[in-house]
Amino acid sequence: MLYRKYFKRIFDFVLALIALIILSPLFLVVVVMVRVKLGRPVIFKQKRPGKDEKIFTLYKFRTMTDEKDENGELLPDNMRLSRFGKILRATSIDELPELINVIKGDMSLVGPRPLLVEYLDKYSDEQLRRHDVKPGITGMAQINGRNSLSWESKFNYDIWYVDNLSFLLDVKILLLTIVKVFGKNDIDQSKEITMEKFNGLN
Repeated sequence: MLYRKYFKRIFDFVLALIALIILSPLFLVVVVMVRVKLGRPVIFKQKRPGKDEKIFTLYKFRTMTDEKDENGELLPDNMRLSRFGKILRATSIDELPELINVIKGDMSLVGPRPLLVEYLDKYSDEQLRRHDVKPGITGMAQINGRNSLSWESKFNYDIWYVDNLSFLLDVKILLLTIVKVFGKNDIDQSKEITMEKFNGLN
């Protein structure tokens, strides 16, 4: 309880700050490459619901172009995702700017992934419990299948985490995330392009 209420925020802030400092050379290189290959803006921003459903702005590196059809409408995501963007997603480098969200206090290093605002009115009361904690850069779903999981499984992992949150669990999830990122486990690029839309569960 003390960790959840007090120490988790300190843990998040210190580790995120250290990570941002250590990874700053990589961060700057990616900024330049995104600018050259995809143009502006370099940072993709999107509103997401956080703890207690409070809306915040999520930061990621841009991975898609702004290509449009003859009617001026954006092309489907899979057509706008560049080869370079696929590499950023497959290595999770596109999520580095979320460390800024952690430092700001919008997010935690570990927690349920922040989903789209449009999903809020589609959750059951049980599914809404995922917002009892701050969303995370990584979480139980990410170390247990990532986008290969069904929505039901993802929510089950999210709720389990909310009920079992602890310092040791967070450390375990962070370590397993590092192993999976470097091992490229659970990464299917065909599924990394876009996640299937959530339309509610019966």
